[in-house]
Amino acid sequence: MRNDTRARMVGATMEGLQRRGVAGMSFTDVLAASGAARGAIYHHFPGGKAEMVAEAAALNGQQVRALLAALPADNPLTVVRAFLDTVRPAVQASTDGGGCAVAAVTVHAGAEDDNEALRQVAATAFGAWTDQLAERLTTAGLAPGEAADLAALLITLLEGAHVMCRAAGNLRPFDDAVRAATALTESRYPRHPAPEASPGAPAGQGAAG
Repeated sequence: MRNDTRARMVGATMEGLQRRGVAGMSFTDVLAASGAARGAIYHHFPGGKAEMVAEAAALNGQQVRALLAALPADNPLTVVRAFLDTVRPAVQASTDGGGCAVAAVTVHAGAEDDNEALRQVAATAFGAWTDQLAERLTTAGLAPGEAADLAALLITLLEGAHVMCRAAGNLRPFDDAVRAATALTESRYPRHPAPEASPGAPAGQGAAG
């Protein structure tokens, strides 16, 4: 029961971050959405709002990384298209006032020490997303440097799309970016198949190891 309550509170905090950001999210909102009693806040999160927000943002970061780890990697274009398809629902939510819970914690709202701790949470999450996406692109056949650059571009596209689509109230900025990213990948990496497995190598292990 203790873990269930805590998990519900973290989930409610994540939703609050996506809709209202750190400054706009209140304990009252979290308690109402999670069904937890007021005394549960400092019981489960002795560090208060900062601890609760940090855990919610970190969890969101882990969830997104897991999605990226599951992207198919037949070739670079497959990775890019799968990534864009995967993040589309999240960007769609931004058109109705949603947003990225990880990005939300980069906006200062509270004590300076708390702000720095939350910035580190966001930096860790974004770094993990970029690294995971780069791993998929490397598996798809790109050189590590190329994969890292393209991964950084795609994560930046995602975060920019959240802001621009929220402002526009529609998906047009994202759709424009999707066309550009797809065309860029097609023109720069036209025939870049994933490396085949070496004879005798375990299934899924490429020639580069």
